[in-house]
Amino acid sequence: MHPVLADDLSRLPELLQAVRDVAAREVAGLVGRPVAAPGRSPGRAPLPAEGAGGDGALARFAERWAPGFSGSAGPRYLGFVTGGATPASVAGDWLTSVFDQNLSGAGGSWAQELERETVAWLRELFGLGEAHSGAFVTGATVSNAVGLAVGREWAGERLGVDVSREGAAALGPLDVLSGSPHSSIAKAMSVLGLGRDRLVRVPLLPGGREAVDVTALEAMLAERAGRPVIVVANAGTVNTVDFDDLRAIAALKERHDFWLHVDGAFGAFAALSPEHAALVEGLDAADSVCVDLHKWLNVPYDAAVQFTRRRDLQVAVFHNASPYLGLPEDEPDFLHLTPENSRRLRALPAWFSLMAYGRAGHREIVERNVVLARRLGAGVEALPGLRLLAPVRLNVVCFTLAGDPSPSPERVAELARAVAATGEAYVTPTVYGGVPGLRAAFSNWRTTEADTDRVLRALAAASG
Repeated sequence: MHPVLADDLSRLPELLQAVRDVAAREVAGLVGRPVAAPGRSPGRAPLPAEGAGGDGALARFAERWAPGFSGSAGPRYLGFVTGGATPASVAGDWLTSVFDQNLSGAGGSWAQELERETVAWLRELFGLGEAHSGAFVTGATVSNAVGLAVGREWAGERLGVDVSREGAAALGPLDVLSGSPHSSIAKAMSVLGLGRDRLVRVPLLPGGREAVDVTALEAMLAERAGRPVIVVANAGTVNTVDFDDLRAIAALKERHDFWLHVDGAFGAFAALSPEHAALVEGLDAADSVCVDLHKWLNVPYDAAVQFTRRRDLQVAVFHNASPYLGLPEDEPDFLHLTPENSRRLRALPAWFSLMAYGRAGHREIVERNVVLARRLGAGVEALPGLRLLAPVRLNVVCFTLAGDPSPSPERVAELARAVAATGEAYVTPTVYGGVPGLRAAFSNWRTTEADTDRVLRALAAASG
């Protein structure tokens, strides 16, 4: 054994304690860390010839790289839809690396059963029934891709084509209908060989809504009678957290044959709040569902879950035919269910957080974030330099510069840079209704009223 490696092994408790001390300082100081990283990154260093050991690596990281990491796990990072990491989920994540389980198969370990238990808890959390099976994946992009892959196989079943064997070309054109799809849908269609151009936009409800007009959707389904179709419904759009009427869309399945995929990356968490649970009524009727967990569940990156009613078709797509891996059984190993063979135990941080805080704890996070988003929205409305682009429906505030019906992208980008330069907050750009704007997305478990007021002051200073 290399002498530096042997020394690290003999001193592992001390090394872990040193890492623990750094981690504790970072977590304690997260509120004071600049939300966006200042300055330029250091130049690249040469590859060490012999190595500095664990202590040396920790010291060099703390000196060269840690100061430039953003406060994205903190309470005022409102860019994209970014959660933090609850204390219990951090503990689970550390143990994930310690136990280092490969979730490709059972492998003489109980780890696979822990993931199945966690999936069952999540299924219950989102109001899904036992007909839905699930598995952990890296994020919403892969979750959406898995759902569409299973839908593609379903389309082949309808046409008498085995897509997993014959390829997407044997299927012919397959339309994917959606009103306000996330960009990952088109990306998944490209990866799956369906083609980005087969994404067909469904007319939206009037009044600046991002939800589909169900009557228009039905007409488009009728036009495609005789050909299988995938419908991607949205449970929480990116800009305004608008929800398609899932019950009404599911009811169309009585008259039309289509695969219903619901992208509930963060909007599915509305199910935790009695005030907002009606937004996701009908989710259980979906053929496949995407939910991101490193967003509103507040577990470390990367973690998402995908659900489907047709695990048989999922196995047809993703099974790995190799003698040493074995054939899929009634309860298939996860390597037969997702694009990955080797996969870490992503379920453990989620298991820890769900066990530690339960439904009630995660409900409190969701409901508090919604209240805080409304608070920021009201504050934005009161600022002379800003205006809301849409009502605050759940946890995202969509706004732009006042005084111009459509400010230039450059002016809006400058506003975002000015906010980030304060070190107080971070928001990300968007375009809503053709108007460049910014989004502030609340999904962090640590965010408080005081944080929201600090964000508002930063927006006021940057837009004044």
